Amino acid sequence: MCAHERSLVPVQPSPQVLRPAVALSTPVQAVAELTGARLNSGDPAGIEITGIEQRSNAVQPGDLFAGLAGAKAHGARFAADAVERGAVAVFTDAAGAELIGELDVPVLVHDDPRAVLGELSAAVYGHPSRRLQVIGITGTSGKTTTSYLVEAGLTAAGLSTALIGTIETRIARRVDPNPEETAAGASAVVEYRRVPSALTTPEAPQLHAMFALMVEQGVRAVVMEVSSHALALGRVDGVHFSVGAFTNLSQDHLDFHADFEDYFAAKRRLFVPDPGAPQRQVAADTCVICVDDAWGRRLAREAGGRARVVTVATADCPTGETEPEWTVTGAAALADGGQQFTAIGPAGEISARLRLPGRYNIANGLLAIAVCAAAGVDAAVAAAALGEVDVPGRMQRVNAGQDFLALVDYAHKPAAVESVIATLRRHLRDSGGRLAVVVGAGGDRDAGKRPLMGATAARGADLLVITDDNPRTEDPAEIRAAIRAGALGIAEAERGEVREIGDRAAAIAAAVDWARRGDVVLVAGKGHETGQEIAGVKYPFDDREVLGQALERKTKDLTVS
Repeated sequence: MCAHERSLVPVQPSPQVLRPAVALSTPVQAVAELTGARLNSGDPAGIEITGIEQRSNAVQPGDLFAGLAGAKAHGARFAADAVERGAVAVFTDAAGAELIGELDVPVLVHDDPRAVLGELSAAVYGHPSRRLQVIGITGTSGKTTTSYLVEAGLTAAGLSTALIGTIETRIARRVDPNPEETAAGASAVVEYRRVPSALTTPEAPQLHAMFALMVEQGVRAVVMEVSSHALALGRVDGVHFSVGAFTNLSQDHLDFHADFEDYFAAKRRLFVPDPGAPQRQVAADTCVICVDDAWGRRLAREAGGRARVVTVATADCPTGETEPEWTVTGAAALADGGQQFTAIGPAGEISARLRLPGRYNIANGLLAIAVCAAAGVDAAVAAAALGEVDVPGRMQRVNAGQDFLALVDYAHKPAAVESVIATLRRHLRDSGGRLAVVVGAGGDRDAGKRPLMGATAARGADLLVITDDNPRTEDPAEIRAAIRAGALGIAEAERGEVREIGDRAAAIAAAVDWARRGDVVLVAGKGHETGQEIAGVKYPFDDREVLGQALERKTKDLTVS
């Protein structure tokens, strides 16, 4: 086996179940009345549900199983398995009812079960989001980083917090020192219960169950990423958002959304009521919107007539636009790779530091300060907390003693790749070093962005290594070909060297072998992810670990030689 090869052992994930210890009971008849569903079969008399689940292998005794139509299969096909695991009733559509056959539990049928599942889940778990300060963050890029920064600001202000997002769900618990430890100068520490995420925004049954657990455990504020898929598919229906935040909008998910207008319309739901769905409103009480791009400026105008709108900007305001409430000045890179800036807002001038490089992270940091202020936290307290935050897989350094910089970043969209490359180019401006970029594109996702990513990376890199990301069910070679076409579409004089190496570990090793003193190696696309999905099967793969191994081999070889 070559040094860069790995054993492809499939990951067998088990469903994570986060629920309150004390369950509420809801009669099946009440479910029918709440949703307008009709009884298709079975007798609901005396039957009560204590939870909702649409994953049959995660069903708990007493659950209502929601058999929904999916992209690959109808969930109702798994109803019998759900009943064997303890489901006491099934909730589905007409097509699902035909698939179920004979069951010994009541079957409720609704014309559009997904449209009412969020509100139903909220009711079954006692509307827990009403007892929390829920902060939702949406946008194409920056959701994860901004979420971590906001959570840090809230925690610094003494709030018990939880976070839900792309990387993980985590629930904080404050641990106070005992009297002896206090006498010795010890202070309270924050411990976390962590569960890796399967989706950026969980399905509605899991989400409301999480909220109920968080209420039970004393959480006061929840920071969550809200994806366009979640907004379009109703995953956040039934959630009361105290604050909604918008980062930016650029090309992504156009495999799911019909066009940019449809993509924007999904994001808009977090800020502006949807007149077409009066029973499914999730628009936040307060909207904090970055207006650096035209989509943000449009959103601020459209949300302004309904809610309190706070605007932030790191760029100059276009002529005719309202001046933003929060702006930034004095942005400067620091020797440790971080940066500092001054936020200017209603509270005056506030100094802040970030461990993360890049102008786009200043936008994330400024937005986080404004969100914390909108949530009632002292902006200066929030700003002081930003400098302690590291975000997994976001401009994350990997060091094995090499004499060049090696980074892993989650950038997997054209605009994000462009921003990261621009940041690294500024870093290299004075040193004269070179930049290697390893990048691929995910399968079963927006194919239109692939040539754009190739063109962007080729234009900015001295060496571009095109490789596999998560091919999923697509042919990896076809994905790479689309990226390569975009890269080679750039004039040879305006682009760096372009290589294609399908094996991701080998591609990373090639970039590391190419690098010399003062260079930068960027491995983009997967960030914090710990698996690679090939032909529908997920195998263990962590860019940070693989990059670290390649660096160790190189430094060892240099030492030996």
